[in-house]
Amino acid sequence: MPKAIRTDSVNNRTIGFAMPGLYRDEPATVEHQVHDGDTLSVRPDGDIGVRLLGIDTPEVSFSFPGQTFLDLSDPQWNDFLRTPFDERWGAFSRPVPEELKSWIQSRVSGMPGSDHHLHSQHATNELRQMVQSDMNVMGKDLATFRYYMNFGFEVMDGYGRFLCMINRNQPERNNPAPRPPTYNLRMLERGRAFPYFIWPNVNPWERPESIEQAVIPAGKAAQLARDDRELSMARRFVQSAREQHRGIFDSMTPLLLEPFELRYLSRRELPGRYVIDLASDSNTLIPPLQYFRVANPEDRLWIPSIYVPLFEKAGWRVG
Repeated sequence: MPKAIRTDSVNNRTIGFAMPGLYRDEPATVEHQVHDGDTLSVRPDGDIGVRLLGIDTPEVSFSFPGQTFLDLSDPQWNDFLRTPFDERWGAFSRPVPEELKSWIQSRVSGMPGSDHHLHSQHATNELRQMVQSDMNVMGKDLATFRYYMNFGFEVMDGYGRFLCMINRNQPERNNPAPRPPTYNLRMLERGRAFPYFIWPNVNPWERPESIEQAVIPAGKAAQLARDDRELSMARRFVQSAREQHRGIFDSMTPLLLEPFELRYLSRRELPGRYVIDLASDSNTLIPPLQYFRVANPEDRLWIPSIYVPLFEKAGWRVG
């Protein structure tokens, strides 16, 4: 039997094949496979989660300050998110700059918890429907349907989930129907996810041979955003969804507070990744607590702090 996770040395990729996950020792229904809009349960050898690269969907539940996980439908989230810097929720790991406070406060009016819950349900249902539709198109059932996964430099995240682009496994491009974009891209196209591009796992389809070769030349981020097919397509999908007020960009109930912002507010830990502006020719690495200087999420390329020395060596400066 072929290995579930394997190296494609010809194309310099790490790839995998998986079956739908198990639930009570039986193939799981689509509802049980899809926990939320950016997480699937699949079975390479026992169940394992898949975190869809490049996207971030609203949380179904998350750890509430001072408590365990709490569903976003709970009204306590509205109270917390409207006043996230109130002392009653506990201190942050570092002082919060006033500019960052102002940015967040501009995003949390109304019923921010309820809005987050609403969009989390839409995202979860959207991904479930995609999977079910793909099963139908491929003429497969829960026992025979397969996923195709393509990995970046990092195969797993800190939660033990695969980090990858994922799609239905369809070896022939146009049989039985034209192969659709990955679930990652489809979620962006339908406005059900925020873009969340984290270097170096940007485009597994064109992964350089080494992480050093993946470093973007100083001042060339905008060129990368134009020339990289996967990144360019993802950004266009987000821009189109915004222009057409789809999903999270709905004109009546937009989701202003991004999922990663909810997470760091709840954890009381401020962001730690630097940002490159994909719409700019600047050679500046924007500090983590000033990420909002790049207002549109599809223009942000997040750089983990551990990789900053590689970028500085390539001519980038922290500003």
